[in-house]
Amino acid sequence: MILCIDSADIQAIRRLYETYPVDGVSTNPSILAKAGRPPYEVLKEIRSLIGPEGELFVQAVSPDAEGMVREARRITAELGDTTLVKIPCVPEGFKAMKLLKQEGIRFIGTAIYTAMQGFIAAKCGADYVAPYVNRIDNMGFDGVQVAMDLHDAIQAADLPCELLAASFKNSQQVLELTRYGVGGMTLAPDIFDALTRNAAIDAAVEAFTADFRGLAGEGKTMADC
Repeated sequence: MILCIDSADIQAIRRLYETYPVDGVSTNPSILAKAGRPPYEVLKEIRSLIGPEGELFVQAVSPDAEGMVREARRITAELGDTTLVKIPCVPEGFKAMKLLKQEGIRFIGTAIYTAMQGFIAAKCGADYVAPYVNRIDNMGFDGVQVAMDLHDAIQAADLPCELLAASFKNSQQVLELTRYGVGGMTLAPDIFDALTRNAAIDAAVEAFTADFRGLAGEGKTMADC
């Protein structure tokens, strides 16, 4: 399973890459708008930071298939042919997906609110499909269950596509899909941090440190004894 960062904040990406076993970075137009800089300037900095092996997801914004394909060509020319183009799972998007598959351009189906949207994208040749877990919850449905249903449908059809779940509100949603064995997740920095943030953990570490300080002296560690 891969873990990606849902952000274009360079400092946050750098910090998380240094701390966690991160596999890539996912962006979208709203995330890039928050960065407040020219898109390719930010994206090239991200690519430089994560290296050619890191998965980088960049969204096409054209309303028609031909425009999406033109964007995909530019995106991969600028950021490397391993870059995945995010294509919305709408009729024009499916049309674009079929063309991108013919050209050998990697892509991910995005803006998924139903399992069948994602399944059609997988049938079109998507490398990944990204259901919006918490946004589905906010519509009154079960986002985790929709993601599970999509995962099961792809597995049952033996399609070469992985589920990359997106839009999380809390670590419990992440845990449920991790336990289910989905292909990956893309998490905002605050959700990444929430995975291991717990007052009990901090208290346990501080107790160990205090006990060792009493044994060996202030500032001493196992490297000094």
